[in-house]
Amino acid sequence: MSKGSQVRTTPFYKMHVDAGAKMVPFAGYEMPVSYPLGIKKEHSHTRQFAGLFDVSHMGQIKLSGDNVMSALESLVPVDIIDLPVMKTRYALFTNENGGVMDDLMVTNLGHNSLFLVVNAACKISDYDHLKKQLGSNYKVELDEDLALLALQGPKAVEVLSDLDPSIKDMTFMTAKQIEINNIDCFITRSGYTGEDGFEISLSANDAEKFASLLLLNEQVEWVGLGARDSLRLEAGLSLYGHELDSSHSPVESSLNWALSKVRRLGAEREGNYLGDNVILKHLEDGPDTKIVGLLPEGKMPVRDGAIIENENGIQVGEVTSGGFGPTLNKTISIARLKTQYTKSQFKLFALVREKRIAVEIVKLPFVKHNYYRG
Repeated sequence: MSKGSQVRTTPFYKMHVDAGAKMVPFAGYEMPVSYPLGIKKEHSHTRQFAGLFDVSHMGQIKLSGDNVMSALESLVPVDIIDLPVMKTRYALFTNENGGVMDDLMVTNLGHNSLFLVVNAACKISDYDHLKKQLGSNYKVELDEDLALLALQGPKAVEVLSDLDPSIKDMTFMTAKQIEINNIDCFITRSGYTGEDGFEISLSANDAEKFASLLLLNEQVEWVGLGARDSLRLEAGLSLYGHELDSSHSPVESSLNWALSKVRRLGAEREGNYLGDNVILKHLEDGPDTKIVGLLPEGKMPVRDGAIIENENGIQVGEVTSGGFGPTLNKTISIARLKTQYTKSQFKLFALVREKRIAVEIVKLPFVKHNYYRG
C-alpha cells in the first residue's frame, strides 16, 4: 500500500486498473466502483456464481494480552468471553451515550489473541479507542501490510475447495488458518452480501498472486463497490454512517439480535460496557426509532436522506439507504422510522424531488440470506 499520500491504494490497485475498473476515492483509498461488466451484472454474477471483492481498505487489528477476551467485552455489548477458538462474532463498539462507534467482526485466535476487522473510515479511531480504553496491558496492532479479499456467492465454496478441500467443512462464522499454493491465508466463512462466502486475509506481498489464482476460475469475476452496496442493501445489512451512527443505540437501529443475552438485564454479565444504561433501557422499554425495509411505488429510487412523511405531511422518519435491487428488479430502501409508525397499517410517503412517493413497510431482508450453517 502506498503511504504518506492523501489517497492511498490497496495491493490490488494495478489489477483493478488493468481490468478496466472505474476508480473512485473511498474512505481514503482509490477503490473500484465498477468494472466493464457493469454494476447490475456484477451484482447478478455474485448472486449466481462468485464475486471477488477487494476489501483491503478495511482495518485488520490484532489484540492480545492476558484476559484479552474480558477486556474487549468491556467495550462491546456482546459475549466475547465465551467465543470459541476460531469462531467469529459480529460486535459493536459503543460510546458513553449508547451510540454505535463502529461495527466489527471478532475472531478468537486462541492463546489470548483476537482478530478484529473494522470499517475503513473508523479504523484509526477504533485503534485509538482500543489503546485508550485497554491501556498498556494489551497489545493493539493495526496491520497495514495485510490485504483482504471477499469471495462471495453460491460457487465461492467450490472455487476455494478446489484449492483446499478442507474449506468445504467450514460453516458460517468459523475461521481457518491454511496455506494455499505456498501462500498463508487466514479465512473466515463470512461476508457482506447475504450469500455464502469467505473473507481471506493475507500478506500484501502475496495479494496479486492469490487474486490471480482465484480469477483463473471462470466462475469468479471482480466486483466493485457499486454492486457491494446493492448486494448488502438487498440483504438488509446495516452500513456504518447510514443505519448505524454514534447518535443511535443498537436497539434504535434494530440490532437487538446482535446483543448477547448474557449481557442483558438480569443476566450473568449484565451491562458493564460504555453506554450500557442507555442500551439496556432501550431493550427494556423499547426504542423511539427502528430500522425497517421500504418498497417504494414505481421505479424512481428513494435514496438516503429522503424524508418519510405520514399522510398528514408530518415527518416520521428518514431513508438511511436506498437504490435499485437487481435481484428483485425493484427500487428498495431502508429507513429509520419513529417506532409508532413501523406498523403496516400506516400510509407513508417518501419525498423525492418534491414528489410524494408511496412506500410500503416490509420485513428485512429483501432477499433471503444463504449463509452455510451446516
